[in-house]
Amino acid sequence: MRTTQIHSLDNPDQFKSRLLIWSQQFDDVVWLDSNNYEQSHSNYEAVLAVDAFTSIQTNFDGSFDMLKEYQTNVKDWVFGYLTYDLKNDVEDLSSNNFDSLQFPDLYFFQPKKIFLFKGDQVEIKYLNCVDDEFEDDLKDIQSESAGHAESFDSTQSKLSGKISNDIKIKLRIHKDEYFEKVNKMLAHIHRGDIYEANFCQEFYAENTSINPLEAYLKLNSISKPPFATFLKFGDKYLLSASPERYLKKEGNTVVSQPIKGTAKRSENILEDEALKLALSKDTKERSENIMIVDLVRNDLSKTAIKGSVIVEELTKVYTFDQVHQMISTVVSTIEENTHPVDIIKSTFPMGSMTGAPKISAMRIIEDLEETKRGLYSGSVGYFSPTGDFDFNVVIRSILYNETKEYVSYSVGGAITAKSDPLKEYEECLVKAKAMRTVLES
Repeated sequence: MRTTQIHSLDNPDQFKSRLLIWSQQFDDVVWLDSNNYEQSHSNYEAVLAVDAFTSIQTNFDGSFDMLKEYQTNVKDWVFGYLTYDLKNDVEDLSSNNFDSLQFPDLYFFQPKKIFLFKGDQVEIKYLNCVDDEFEDDLKDIQSESAGHAESFDSTQSKLSGKISNDIKIKLRIHKDEYFEKVNKMLAHIHRGDIYEANFCQEFYAENTSINPLEAYLKLNSISKPPFATFLKFGDKYLLSASPERYLKKEGNTVVSQPIKGTAKRSENILEDEALKLALSKDTKERSENIMIVDLVRNDLSKTAIKGSVIVEELTKVYTFDQVHQMISTVVSTIEENTHPVDIIKSTFPMGSMTGAPKISAMRIIEDLEETKRGLYSGSVGYFSPTGDFDFNVVIRSILYNETKEYVSYSVGGAITAKSDPLKEYEECLVKAKAMRTVLES
């Protein structure tokens, strides 16, 4: 059981800034931030969960069954992540590529302390075993950064340690090899093995130490996306500026919002509008998006009431600080007794990070990519006590293993019959810009 307090905030941004610093004392942290981006199907503007009371982590077959049992028995808020490689628990697939990050395939925890932000209020939910810590925690949170001007720069000054100035970013796949691999992907498409596949490449740095919270704050300030995430699990970190929702359940409604289609931004207003308009009319980008929408409709139909899957929004272009993105919204209705984990399992991994047909695309992806994806193109989110959930897509993200001193970010794009390898490569560099800027600045 939980004790709940609701507090009005004179300065919500200031409180969030202090709260994030305060959270760093815990080994288990999930911070989800919408950056006040106007979006449909949104419940909270930001959420923080810290300090595991119970937890589950897996690295073997049966992960979804274990998660289902855990979520059912706990009957409380649980936060965590699903790696892309849980595909092997859904289909007869494997992940044998190189992995220097070493994240468990799945991790969820029942937090002792939760903060839910909406408007100028924060709803604080503590397990009864720690509800005597409310007052002291609030004093500690308010004292963080006290005396400083509450801004991004002052928050950074409170943090101990700095991002290394001599980070050397390396490519796991060099440019010529990238072209060769994309051409192999195109050969599969022309042969009819697949219609589309998301092909990704890793950028990395070894023997590197960073301040994870500082890196996250920089990344978030550059991008201000609606599904930003700071995740800490012991010595492993995710710093994400994701613009994409994977899946949400609210009551009997399930929502998926795949992204396919990207255009760069311009500082010139007229040129920027022209780039946005061009994206909305680009036949290749639209076909990419529509193919994935068809895949998502098929995935949602596995748990939906017959005839309830609808496309609420098709290929609408949204603008973010770094890029324009083409997003569609697909909605379904489920029966009352449908288990939330079954909905996720039947749609995982998300269509936007795989391809069509899905299983064939995942086999070809595994063959051509050099790195195990792990948490990249997986998902972070939470289940509520009533079985509702909300999960993002882990893209535009920095992953960090502190013990191994290994920093990584990956980017990818959809390859279709109309793909030009050079343009695909350039799109990857556009997507990678924010992460590279954070690490090399």
